[in-house]
Amino acid sequence: MKNSTEVLSFVLAAYGNIGELKYLYFCIMLLWYLSICVTNTAVIMVIFLDKRLHEPMYILLCNLLANEIGVSTALYPLMMSQMFSDTHEVTLPWCFLQMCCLSTCGSAEFCSLAAMAYDRYVAICRPLHYNVIMNTKRVGTITVVVWMYSFVNSMFSFSFVIRLKFCGNVIDKLFCDHYIIIKLACSVSVLNKISDLLHTFVTIVIPFSLISVSYIKILAVCLNTSEESRQKAVTTCTPQIFSVSGD
Repeated sequence: MKNSTEVLSFVLAAYGNIGELKYLYFCIMLLWYLSICVTNTAVIMVIFLDKRLHEPMYILLCNLLANEIGVSTALYPLMMSQMFSDTHEVTLPWCFLQMCCLSTCGSAEFCSLAAMAYDRYVAICRPLHYNVIMNTKRVGTITVVVWMYSFVNSMFSFSFVIRLKFCGNVIDKLFCDHYIIIKLACSVSVLNKISDLLHTFVTIVIPFSLISVSYIKILAVCLNTSEESRQKAVTTCTPQIFSVSGD
């Protein structure tokens, strides 16, 4: 049986032998990556420069856009570099680094959407207390908590992965996937399986539950108000609807 010291790198088998098409794929990915960075940076700069947009919803939107740049940076540069590789190998440190970055940014995205949903809940359901509840200090605290929550969640999950001994090194994907890497382990303990379930629960279930509760309460308020108030509520939620559809 192989031990962990023999597995020094993972092979991203999904690339296969693409021949001369690698130049086309590289250009497409480069343009897509640059478009994401330029577009999101432009929106962030517009919000930063326009003082009328210095509101909690748009600040949280900036955080979401910055997170998207982070996800793209963790994903596309490695993918583009692999286009010109003959072996498509990625060393363990780089693979683990990409895995941690994607995990952290993925969790931060769900948490950011939950924060934006809470902001809309306060704006629609408690409008008279909105400026008190969602002040600049509170928004800053929420942003810090989002990233700390996501980072700790990612590190907790990663602490179990780094201890694994691997009996294989072929990943049938274009990037280092957390769950496929676990499948390559010689053995997975019950503790590892519990940590994966906990990671999924903390990353997806908790934020999604907060989003659902916020919008259920918003819907309940809208059903008991006038048509004009409903339209105003939809307008208020438009930035988050735009951000979700963009993701």
